[in-house]
Amino acid sequence: MKTLYIVRHAKSSWVDITKSDFDRPLNDRGNKDAPEMARRVIKRRERIDLFVSSPAVRAKKTCQLFCREFDENVNDIVYLEQLYHASSETLYEIVRNLPNKYSYVAVFCHNPGITDFVNSLCENVRVDNVPTAGVFAVDMDIREWKDFKPRKCSYKFFDYPKANR
Repeated sequence: MKTLYIVRHAKSSWVDITKSDFDRPLNDRGNKDAPEMARRVIKRRERIDLFVSSPAVRAKKTCQLFCREFDENVNDIVYLEQLYHASSETLYEIVRNLPNKYSYVAVFCHNPGITDFVNSLCENVRVDNVPTAGVFAVDMDIREWKDFKPRKCSYKFFDYPKANR
C-alpha cells in the first residue's frame, strides 16, 4: 500500500512586485496556514516518510513548515525543478519514479496542475480547486510507485484552511 499527499503551497505574498513568480515568499496567512494544515494531517494520525517539493520559494517554505511540524529534518526534502507549474502528466511521471522504500509521500506543488492531477486520481471524487495549503490524500494498493495509475486510488481526505473555520 502506498499513500500520496498532494499539497498546494500556502498563500504567497504579492507585496514586492519586483520578485519573479518563482521567488514569491509566503505571506502572513501562508505562514500560519501551512503549519496548521500539517497539524491537521498529524491529528488524523497520518505519516509522511518523504517530502518532495517544487523549489519555488512559496512551495519550498510550505514544505519546510510541514517538515517541522512532523519533526522531520528540512535537509531531507527532495526538490524537483519539474514540480514548478507541473502538468498532471508530469506529476504522474514524478510519482511513478518515487523510491519504493517510501510508502507515505507528500508532494508540494502548484495550480493548475495540482487540481487537474487530484481530479484524475479517484473514480468518483472531484474538486473544483485545490486552494492554497490544501491537502488531498489517497491510498493505492500497490507495492511499487511505478504502478501508480489514474482512477485507481482510494480517496482518504481533502482538507484546506477554510474547511473548518
